[in-house]
Amino acid sequence: MEHRLVRKEKAGRAHAPVMRSMQIFAGDFPYFSYPLLEQTGIVSHCFTTRLGGVSKGIYQSLNLSFSRGDDRQAVEENFRRVSEVMGCKYEDFVLSDQTHTTNVRRVGRKDAGKGLLKERGYSDVDGLMTDEPGIVLSTFYADCVPLYFVDVKNRAIALSHSGWRGTVGRMGLATLEAMRREFGTRPENVICAIGPSICQDCYEISQDVAEEFVREFPGREQEILIAKEDGKYQLDLWRTNEIVLLQAGIKQEHLSVTDVCTCCNPNLLFSHRASQGKRGNLGAFLSLKGDLV
Repeated sequence: MEHRLVRKEKAGRAHAPVMRSMQIFAGDFPYFSYPLLEQTGIVSHCFTTRLGGVSKGIYQSLNLSFSRGDDRQAVEENFRRVSEVMGCKYEDFVLSDQTHTTNVRRVGRKDAGKGLLKERGYSDVDGLMTDEPGIVLSTFYADCVPLYFVDVKNRAIALSHSGWRGTVGRMGLATLEAMRREFGTRPENVICAIGPSICQDCYEISQDVAEEFVREFPGREQEILIAKEDGKYQLDLWRTNEIVLLQAGIKQEHLSVTDVCTCCNPNLLFSHRASQGKRGNLGAFLSLKGDLV
């Protein structure tokens, strides 16, 4: 079944030609990918839609959450379908434990299957990183922002979840700092992508949350916040994460920013706000390829 994709264009935002675009692969298992990440030649990645799985009801159909009440066997089958797209084994996934922190954990082959086939042994982890090929970093969404990182020099990767708490806490910077400590990563060598998430038009926040962003991003209020007559604000998570990454040293030409809103596309993507919490989870996935011959 085909669904029309609504894309959002932000007026005044500089776009590099072609390279900033995100593409969707249609068919029985639709998913998103970024040409900018693909062109590194060293990673496999995708961002799922809600289509192509076996879950029923409010979870229809590619739900990737075990904790929202869906049938476990259905979720397991959904992961198997993701593994086919990623070209990996079912046991290669390593799952985050997201609680809106800025904690980033290094994982390796020994962690394969954690959160899926065995206990994680860790908690409060919103970002994962590795320099080992073959394992698949896995984070989950229904409006929050996926952040992809590929260090092309040191062949290291990271994948982080950034809601409003992670964004005001500069999750992008925290991830790059963790990669520097573990792998010697320098921002100028990193290719980044900001994935599908809620857009500014759909994301209303309270005044107290807006004030946190004003304090953290002084002088950038006009770029990220729109005040409403009722005392609420509209927050641009895409632009705010872009600011975080650029200030952290990511080159503009190395950064691809989404134009797809989860809330504007409820038939294609899970959205917490659009569904009033009755939904499954989307997945972001990233893995290093083995040594190239």
